[in-house]
Amino acid sequence: MRGAGGASRAALSSGAEGGDRTAGTAPAGGLGAAAGAAAGTGPSAVAAPAVQAGKRVDAAFARLRAEGRAALIPYVTVGDPDLATTRAVVEAALAAGADLVELGLPFSDPIADGPVIQAASQRALAGGFRLEQALALVRELRAAGGAAASPPGGSQAGGVPLAGSQAGGTPLLFMTYYNPVLQHGLEAFARDAAAAGADGLLVPDLSLEESGPLAGACRAAGLHLIQFLAPTSTEERVRRVAEAASGFVYLVSLTGVTGARERLSERLGELVARARRHVRVPLCVGFGISTPEQAAAAAGVADGVIVGSAVVRLVAEGGGPEAAAARVGGFLRSLREAMDAACPAPARLWPT
Repeated sequence: MRGAGGASRAALSSGAEGGDRTAGTAPAGGLGAAAGAAAGTGPSAVAAPAVQAGKRVDAAFARLRAEGRAALIPYVTVGDPDLATTRAVVEAALAAGADLVELGLPFSDPIADGPVIQAASQRALAGGFRLEQALALVRELRAAGGAAASPPGGSQAGGVPLAGSQAGGTPLLFMTYYNPVLQHGLEAFARDAAAAGADGLLVPDLSLEESGPLAGACRAAGLHLIQFLAPTSTEERVRRVAEAASGFVYLVSLTGVTGARERLSERLGELVARARRHVRVPLCVGFGISTPEQAAAAAGVADGVIVGSAVVRLVAEGGGPEAAAARVGGFLRSLREAMDAACPAPARLWPT
């Protein structure tokens, strides 16, 4: 969801006006069809999901607040170019200091995405991506971390392993368009995601006005449905998003489409401050962050830094899972170091 050529998240889900997408209208093709095909074979019949799964997000931010650090949140397109590469990249991200991970579900009509992630989605779809594969990946990551789909525990702060550990207790969130969720069924999607070990959903083309049914399904399953704010969001909309916020709020730092930028908005601090007057959960900044300097600047004012296109671009350079993991790990490590050097004191983080 980064780069030129797509509609902005501000226009899709977090602007001053309500969305105009009809919730019951599902465009055909791509993952929407794939998810529908997978719905009959997915684990929707799995017994009770881990209803406390979303607590991993809360625990992670509690730990970060205690440490006075901002969260590093990379985005990875699932199945680009294959599942082995995705898993290797996620593991490398965790080893490099990622605190949460967004797992992007490929879709054939990614209207919020620029060319980098559009191309990644196409590669994954061409390779036969199905929703069940993303669910299986999360289950495998949880199992590898020794936590299956249960919430984290243990003696570490907040019950969440420190940066660099395996995925057992690290929050994993699905970034998806609404069509795959609708095709699979709102309750079934939330239930299956939680049962696999996911902690939340980000749906950039689902407006706040239309998010009620999915938000209810997520609450029932123990998932966070992440809301969005943008520079164009009015004061009233900020208040409404604050009332609905769960887990954290995704703050789009710039208008336009997503993608790497040479510099961040000079108004970023003002945007964060305006949102923080109302929002009582962490504020995480995304959109255009691609260098250690930009990550450090965002970490100086916000509670989390989301990085997408820069990660996906490194994966696209090829060379196999090990090579992609090495590139992504080195890049994220440089961001982590810069963020830690510039991170705000705990008193500057979200209010209680």
